[in-house]
Amino acid sequence: MTPLSERLPSVALVGRPNVGKSTLFNALLGRRVSIEDPRPGVTRDRVTVVVEHEGRALELVDTGGMGIRDAQGLDDLVETQIARAVEAADLLLFVVDVRDGVTPPDRAVAERLRQSERPVLLVVNKVDHPSLEPEAEAFRALGFGDPVLVSAREKTAIRALLEEVFQRARGGGDPPEPPGMKLAIVGKRNAGKSTLINFLAREERMIVSEVPGTTRDSVDVRFERDGRAFVAIDTAGLRRRGSQGDSLDFLSRVRAERSIRRADVVFLVIEAPVAVSLVDKRLAEFVDEEARPCVVLVNKWDLARDVKPGKFTEYLRQELPLLRYAPIARVSALTGFGVWPALDQALELHRQAQVRVPTAELNRALYDAQVERLPRARGRREPRLYYGTQSGVTPPTIVLFVNDPALFGEDYLRFLEGRLRSAFDFAHVPIRFRLRRKRKPAPA
Repeated sequence: MTPLSERLPSVALVGRPNVGKSTLFNALLGRRVSIEDPRPGVTRDRVTVVVEHEGRALELVDTGGMGIRDAQGLDDLVETQIARAVEAADLLLFVVDVRDGVTPPDRAVAERLRQSERPVLLVVNKVDHPSLEPEAEAFRALGFGDPVLVSAREKTAIRALLEEVFQRARGGGDPPEPPGMKLAIVGKRNAGKSTLINFLAREERMIVSEVPGTTRDSVDVRFERDGRAFVAIDTAGLRRRGSQGDSLDFLSRVRAERSIRRADVVFLVIEAPVAVSLVDKRLAEFVDEEARPCVVLVNKWDLARDVKPGKFTEYLRQELPLLRYAPIARVSALTGFGVWPALDQALELHRQAQVRVPTAELNRALYDAQVERLPRARGRREPRLYYGTQSGVTPPTIVLFVNDPALFGEDYLRFLEGRLRSAFDFAHVPIRFRLRRKRKPAPA
């Protein structure tokens, strides 16, 4: 396994807007990562994923369309991200559309790539039928030799292209070590998530703008601290459902939820000078539903000069009761204030989520809790908790064997949760209970 600091070969997909770069990117990976949409300009940030093939690995990079006229005026920022991808690339996949033929924007892209002095592999996309193959000959005029003909949508010739890419990109490298922790960064629009990612990565990996909704994809960014590898998952900023304008908003929400599911720990980014929003509450609900360890990250704390920390913490506990167990960290992603301590907190939560409690100790704690407070009877039926065992970690999952699961309400389970947090070393992570019916207590 290769450490993160030993860079893998980088292969960037480039081309004018709407030639199918994101669809080809996903086809090469074998799964959907970049958003595929017929509208130009959907991809803005560099979307980077490690792809493995026959025991070797390289870094595949999706980029925005060269020469795009962004509807929100982010043209220069998108072009900067493209330029960085090109500069870092060991190989460029110049993607063109066979159905459009050679266009003036294609020629402009070709000139830019020649100036970059990077190796270029010309890929003619959307060759969905053999009748289109003769049309690809026209692209030889761009000056990059024999083109490779593919159909990203139909997955035609994708494996052959992948093999060619690995051959040209120094044969790839050793697959990188798995990250020590996957950290999903979620929040509403303009909360400062991309700024936070850039601070962690120590480079401008994400476009940062005052324009709401700048980030659209969920982007994995690998970074390193103290010799440990991490993946930070930047997600699109969400807005409340009634304000969602189109399918991009829907896809962004789905991807943010998917990012929470696959994360080890979540940073829920709250904007300090602003009241907790419905989006913040919905994200907190989803974090709780998925039982993900979470740090509530109060960003832009440097702007909250008149806010008292204790008062704001109390306010957050009232507004986000489902995350009552989650630590709260005050940070400034712009200056870096508090960011590394917050990452240390996330690592501690990751550790706590993997704690396993011996059955004897767990049952002593359950007995003590029942001595303090018994569950309420429902009519003539008395709830009985016989014993418990821990069935899993991440999150800690406790199976309670009882006479009737229906007799145990959420209030009593919250009480047990609090007592177990106090008794064991998972004070700040979610705990899941599974109730099972057992007619008689286990034999002594």
